[in-house]
Amino acid sequence: MPKSPEVGSPVPDFTLPGGVLADGDFQRRDYTLSAEQGTLLVLAFYPGDDTSVCTRQLCSYSSGLEAFTDLGAQVWGISPQGVDSHESFARRHGLRMPLLADPDRTVARAFGITAPGIGLRRAVFLVDADSILRWKHVSLLGVTFQSVEELSRHLAAART
Repeated sequence: MPKSPEVGSPVPDFTLPGGVLADGDFQRRDYTLSAEQGTLLVLAFYPGDDTSVCTRQLCSYSSGLEAFTDLGAQVWGISPQGVDSHESFARRHGLRMPLLADPDRTVARAFGITAPGIGLRRAVFLVDADSILRWKHVSLLGVTFQSVEELSRHLAAART
C-alpha cells in the first residue's frame, strides 16, 4: 500500500465522479485535483454516507463552509459510496460541498489511508494552490474529526 504523502510534497493527482447540491439541484460532474491549480483544497476522506460521525463531520463542514471560502479554499468530501448515495446524503442533510465517489478506493490507496475492515481511515489533507500538501490528519480510530476552526487555522498558515 502506498504511504500517505508527506507534508511539503506534491499530492497525487486524481479524477473522481461527484456532485454538489446547489439551489436544490444535485449537479454531477468529474472533479480533477490538477484542474484546481491555484486553489486551496480541503480533501476530507470519510468512511461512509449517513454514518453518525461522518454525518456530524460533513454537516459541520457544510454549515461552516464560509470559513473555508473566506480563506479561498474549497472542501471536497471523498468516500467509497457512489454518486447516487452522495446525492441522497447531500439532500438529506443539506450538504453544500462537492461529494466525490471513490468506490474502488483508488484515491484512498494513493493517499495511504485504506484500512482493513473499515475501508478507509477518516483523514483530512490540506493542499495548497500548487498541489503541495501543507497539513494532514489521519485518524487511527475515526471516532472524532478535525473541526472547522482547526482546519481554518491550518489553511490560514498554508496561504502565507
